[in-house]
Amino acid sequence: MDQLDARILLALDEDPDATALALAQRLGIARNTLSSRLHRMRQSGALREFTRRVDPAHLGRGMVAFVSIALAQTSAAGVTAALSAIPEVIEMHRTTGEADLLVKVVARDTADLHRLTDLIVAAPGVVRTSTAISLHEEMPLRIRALIEEAGQP
Repeated sequence: MDQLDARILLALDEDPDATALALAQRLGIARNTLSSRLHRMRQSGALREFTRRVDPAHLGRGMVAFVSIALAQTSAAGVTAALSAIPEVIEMHRTTGEADLLVKVVARDTADLHRLTDLIVAAPGVVRTSTAISLHEEMPLRIRALIEEAGQP
């Protein structure tokens, strides 16, 4: 990522609804340059999908929990596929330590969370789980400071 990419991302962060023409004018670059850079960032995965901006609470899933999962070492790929099929599983990370996977889930309430943990435990290769409910999001995911740092000369 170079300085121009960082400027483009910061401009999008400030005004995500801006048109390509307005962004290009604001940044002092050609619209084709902006479009090609945005396309390249989407293709490389630097610019992720729009749905990451949607708050699950507005979809009726206001409870957030983190499920630590210990796996049978021979079936990790099957577990990932099975958990990916559960819509309420919104993030999955392979980890070190006692758990092999850390999964972020969203639920309607504790009864719904119980249903989800039953689905997770039933996935092939899951040995055990431990669930922690988020009481309050102290700081949401933030990337802006990293983009600002990347854009420094």
